[in-house]
Parts: sequence; structure tokens; C-alpha cells
Amino acid sequence: MSKKKYTIKDIAKLAGVSKGTVDRVLHNRGKVSQKAYEKVNEVLKKIDYHPNPIARNLKNNKVYGICVILPDPEIDPYWGPAQEGIVQASEEFIPFGVMIEPYFYHPNEAASFIEKSKEALGTNPDAILMAPLFQNESLKVLQKCQDEGKVLASFNNVIDRLHNENFIGQDLFQSGRVAASLIDKMLPAGKTVGIVHINLEPHMQQKEKGFKSYFTSHPEKELQIITQDLSTEVSTDFETQAIEFIKAHPELSALFITNSKAHMLVEVLQEIGADIIVVGYDLLDENIRHIKKGGIDFLIHQKPRSQAYLGIGQLADHFLFGKPIPSQKLLPIDVVTSENLKYYLN
Repeated sequence: MSKKKYTIKDIAKLAGVSKGTVDRVLHNRGKVSQKAYEKVNEVLKKIDYHPNPIARNLKNNKVYGICVILPDPEIDPYWGPAQEGIVQASEEFIPFGVMIEPYFYHPNEAASFIEKSKEALGTNPDAILMAPLFQNESLKVLQKCQDEGKVLASFNNVIDRLHNENFIGQDLFQSGRVAASLIDKMLPAGKTVGIVHINLEPHMQQKEKGFKSYFTSHPEKELQIITQDLSTEVSTDFETQAIEFIKAHPELSALFITNSKAHMLVEVLQEIGADIIVVGYDLLDENIRHIKKGGIDFLIHQKPRSQAYLGIGQLADHFLFGKPIPSQKLLPIDVVTSENLKYYLN
């Protein structure tokens, strides 16, 4: 049964005071006698009255601005679902006076991140939601937000756990351990595994640490681990780098690729006829194609759409309802195979 909705007129009648008195008590404005104040509050407690902050915001024409700073999905497709999450959140919260504006930066250029961050901060938003790839530059944005009393939250990657930051995403260290446990189940003892970073970023190092910690706690596996950085940004083309790495280590039995670019390495493996277990991240179209055909064995799904959507949702709830923003919201670490892939699509 739904609760009765009480109007100011109803409350005034129950308390035996004027509507103006009730309005002044509810909105804490103007002078009210102690006796009238107590009468109104007694009625409010009796009917379990709660203010409607959304209605109040709309009445006051209050608009909250949230700027979302993230890598350009036109350059790195991984961020496409995050953009979809932003669009979904915008459609839901714009009617309640929450305006969301995305700012896209080049994922490999710190200068682009600095430029877009300045543009976003220049609009004087109430909050910033950011997917940080450049740690030092991101720390400066975090510090500026703290100095100016603005709310800042990050998603996908942590800026710095020592600072006051609200984070939405996965436990990156633990996701590395999950990747290691998958490979552990597929290999006998004494094998060699490669950890491959493509365009190295700080979050990849957290995954590497988690991966290595798993096998440190399982010394009986006697596993050899080789770490290799590859780049799409240097003069030597990626394919040449990858072939040189694979041919230099014919003993490799498995590869852990720490970002969404596993498909790039798989295509090189197929070209040279190398049969190696592959664990990577994210449901990009190219990765989906390879996991269907068996080129990729496992993908860890980081849910970028959910991360962006939930990040905006937490900020909107904070402004509209006064809810505290959690210091972190960790999402489940889902393992996708060719057998359960269809349940993660669409």
C-alpha cells in the first residue's frame, strides 16, 4: 500500500497553523514561534514526512554540472561503451537538473589530457568524473578540484590511493591474480608465461603485480615469467616488435595481455603459427571475433559502460539526495569464454 502524500495544506490543517508557517518550517526561512515550530514538527514526525529534494531542485531551477573527462573512443574503441554509459546517464538525469558534458582526450598524449581538463574545469562544474591515464597530470586535476571544493571521482583507473579520491571500477591487482589463476589451471608446472603491456599505463602495472603475486604464493608451479612492453607509438611498427619478442622466447606457453589490445598480439601469433594460451581484457569487436575462433582463451570484462554510468549515478545521487559518495565501488571480475560470451553481448 502506498503512503499518503501530504501537501502543505494538509500539514497546516493537522498542526492548526497557517500554510505560510508550514512553509517557513520546511524551508527554514523566516520567523516562526517556538510553539508553532513544535506543532509542525510533531505532525511531520507523525506522518513520517521526508522532503523531496528533486522537486525542490526543480522549483529552485537548480542545475548541477558534471564534466566527464575520458579518452576519445574514436581513437581507442575500448572507451566506446563508456560513452554509451554517459549518454544513458544523461538521458536519465537531465530531467532532474543534472547536466553532463563529456570531454575526450587523446589516450596517448598528456598534452591533450591537460587541454581537455582545463576546458572542463573552466566551465566551473560541480563535479568531475575522470578516466585517468596520466598519473601526474591527473593528480594535478585532483588537487585543483580539492582546492576549489569540487567533487572528483575516477573510473576504470585509480589516480592515487593516498589521496581523497572516489573510484568506480575493478580491483586491478585482483584481476591480475584472476588472470594468473586461469593460466595456472591450463599449464603444467615448469612452463614460461609472458606478461605483455601494450602502450604501458599505470593500471597495467597493478595487474602485473597481482599476476606475479599469485605465482609467488604458488611456488610449486616453478613458473618462469617474462615481462615485455610493446608500443603502437614508436617508429618500429607493432608487428615487428611482437614477432621479435615471440621468436626470442620460443619457450612461451601462455600470454597475459594487460589491456584491451589482445587481438593485436593474437593476429601476430596466427601469422607466425604460434599456438599459445592467451588471456586478455574487454569485449572489443576484434577480441570477440578471436575468442569465438579460439585465438583468445579468456577475456576479463571490465564493464566500462557500467563504470561510467555508475560514476555519474553516484554523483547525481549525491547532489539530488545528499547521499555520500562511496570512496570506492568495486565491480565483479567477470571471466568471459567462448561458451558464455553470448550472455555478455547486447
